[in-house]
Amino acid sequence: MKTYISNYIKEQEQQNADASFEKEQRALDDYSNIVIETAEKVSPSVVHIQIQKKTTGRKRNAKNNGQGSGSGFIISTDGLIVTNSHVVSGAEKITVGLQDGRFFNAEMIGNDPSTDIAVIKIDADNIQAVAFGNSNALRVGQLVVAIGNPYGFQYTVTAGVVSAVGRSLRSQSGRLIDNVIQTDAALNPGNSGGPLVNGFGEVIGINTAVILPAQGICFAVAAETAKYIVGKLIMDGSIRRAMIGIAGQVVPLSARHRSAFNIKNKSGILIQQVEADIDAYNEQLKKGDLIIGFNGNTIETIDQLHTMLDEKSIGQTFLVDLVRKGKVLAVPVTPGIQR
Repeated sequence: MKTYISNYIKEQEQQNADASFEKEQRALDDYSNIVIETAEKVSPSVVHIQIQKKTTGRKRNAKNNGQGSGSGFIISTDGLIVTNSHVVSGAEKITVGLQDGRFFNAEMIGNDPSTDIAVIKIDADNIQAVAFGNSNALRVGQLVVAIGNPYGFQYTVTAGVVSAVGRSLRSQSGRLIDNVIQTDAALNPGNSGGPLVNGFGEVIGINTAVILPAQGICFAVAAETAKYIVGKLIMDGSIRRAMIGIAGQVVPLSARHRSAFNIKNKSGILIQQVEADIDAYNEQLKKGDLIIGFNGNTIETIDQLHTMLDEKSIGQTFLVDLVRKGKVLAVPVTPGIQR
């Protein structure tokens, strides 16, 4: 009887192990199939971008001799390509390589360093475009696939999950890029400008940055941001943003100062310089002023002020709340176009 029970238990354990293995294999197959189908669908639209910058003096002896590379993806059958601004900015010559082995010279259509997005164009036929998806529908843990050309290894595919949404990332221009996607899909130099896609083969982000000392911390500009910027770049070639012509730094406010001025700010923007003769009315602002509000909104950081200075604010007059020589004042400013 004991032998019978022992054999029965062993058989049950083996059956459970077999069932578990089959379940894992099915799950693995489903995962693999999604990645394979996505890669096959999107890869023909991914391009390898090579750039040549003008070099002078000592730079002529530099190791890369002004050369660089990155990735991009085709968004229309007439040759429009989206990539990162930092991939093509300052390029004297842009060459685009397709998956089928063809190469084309590209022209710059529009560039926006503040969101690290650029649009270039090639004159080519028989090309395949990929569509943007809805990045607002992304959920943490969702499968994503990145395709690009890291270190010159063309059309490399990596897969991972959405680690976080709604992140902010500092662009090379100093402005914050909002609504950034964080993923653990492996990215390396050369992946920049390539697409981050969902399981349906839709672009939900533009791969833009990695945290090099870390592993699995990579970022992509969300598709909802990219759609707007790309559309404006195609129409106008650039993005209009407002400026009030000041240089400043964020300074903390002590509880004593907040109480003395009867304000809620924990910090403000100390004006260090006011530019003259610019396309903005800022004569009421003075060096040493502490900005604490703009158009009725509390301002504690430069990023918050940048958010207020959008295209719609150009040419409109607003009141800036500030502290000057121990007094809280409201003075008018009219933002101009950032050059």
